[in-house]
This record gives sequence, structure tokens and C-alpha cells, in this order.
Amino acid sequence: MKLFDLSGKTALVTGGGRGIGKSIALALAEAGANVAITSRTEIELVETSNNITSFSRNAYYAAVDARNSEDIKGFVQDIVNQEGKIDILVNGAGANKRQPFLEVTEEDWDFVMGINLKTALFTSQAVIPYMQEQKYGKIINIASLTSEIAFANMSVYAASKGGISQLTKALAVEFADYGILVNAIGPGYFKTEMTKSVFEDDGKVAWMKSRIPLKRTGEVEDLQGSAVFLASHASDYVTGQTIYVDGGWLSS
Repeated sequence: MKLFDLSGKTALVTGGGRGIGKSIALALAEAGANVAITSRTEIELVETSNNITSFSRNAYYAAVDARNSEDIKGFVQDIVNQEGKIDILVNGAGANKRQPFLEVTEEDWDFVMGINLKTALFTSQAVIPYMQEQKYGKIINIASLTSEIAFANMSVYAASKGGISQLTKALAVEFADYGILVNAIGPGYFKTEMTKSVFEDDGKVAWMKSRIPLKRTGEVEDLQGSAVFLASHASDYVTGQTIYVDGGWLSS
């Protein structure tokens, strides 16, 4: 058995059109998986889908809002109809709104929690029954440094990512008997579309690097190895864990 080989596996990556989700989707395809992706922007999905097929893998996409659980259920069914199964789920859809706590509105809460936590829960709920049938599955959630530590002006985001960490543990315990392993990746600071404004502030970037033992912020490619590990047989005795890919931040 080749530990990191995903040949013959089928993966679904939400938020797979750009950033972290796209990088993970491409890593799974390169390792051998057929990959389905979702996001709200079709042009990004088309580009990523073309990248996936360049590895001679099957690619599927749907331009849907992952907060719409019925649309996600429909896409999951479409994937199963085409591939016969879903072996790997990456809950990669994410959003943030940086603002002082006293300015947070109910709409802000619903937006961030809806994309970060609700989508992970209900997409998992749509996929897990198929994993139960085959007695096998790998679910990878995207946590954050804020699953463990806090930063100012990120109260709702931190609440959502703390929830992701606990949801990961809860699902790992509940579905272990079905051979479904549930883990999370906790990225440190990575330059993506979502963090673009932070990286435009040289002072903030210098502060971040001063906290990171490796003295650099992350590139989305730095997450690919952890994703393939958690999606593959190499992690068959790992569940309920959050692996922090943060250059050593939490240890410093």
C-alpha cells in the first residue's frame, strides 16, 4: 500500500475555487484523487477545474453558496451519481470580517458563522451517510490559530474556528465505528484573498514574522502536505486532531 497515494479516491472540497481550498484541491488531484469543488464564483471554479484535469483526474464543480444546505446535498448526490462515492471531504469554505466586538451586528454573526461553521456541519451531514455505507471516509476541516488563541477585532471568526475544532472532535468520536476519520488543519497566517488587507500593512507583517520561529508567513502550498497526509492511508490512526501549520507560532 502506498501511504500517500489517493488513486481511485473521490474528494469534495468546498471553497475550492481559490486560496487554501484551491491549493488543497490541486494537491489531492496531484496525489491521484478525482476532485469536486464548490464556491460562489464560477470563473474561479472553471480555472481550478481545468487545473485538476491537467493531472488526468475527473473534475466537477458547482457554483453554489455553501450555506445553502439543499444545494450542497444536490451536488453531493451528483458526485455520487458520477463517481459512486465520496471518500474525502475538505470543508474549506471560509470568511472573516475584522471589526471591533462592539460593532458586530447580527448580520455579521450570521455571515461569518454561516460560512465557517454552518457549512462545515451541514456539508459533513450530507456526505457522512455515503461514507457510513462504505465504512470509510476522511473529513478535513479548516481550523485556525484562533481555534486556540485570540486576536483583537476577530471575535466572531474566533468563535467560529473554536467551533470547528470542537466539531472536529465531536464527529471523530461519533463516527469512529464507521471508519470515518475527522481531523482539521489549523493554518497560521497565509497570504490569500481573505487576508490581503492584513498583508498590505508592512507593520502587521513584521509583527507576524516576529512571532513565527520560521520567520516567514505561510504560502498556500505549505498546507498541501498536511492535507494529503490527512486524506490518505498515512493517517489511518489519526482522528479528532487539529494539525497546526503555523511555522511554530503556537509553540513560541
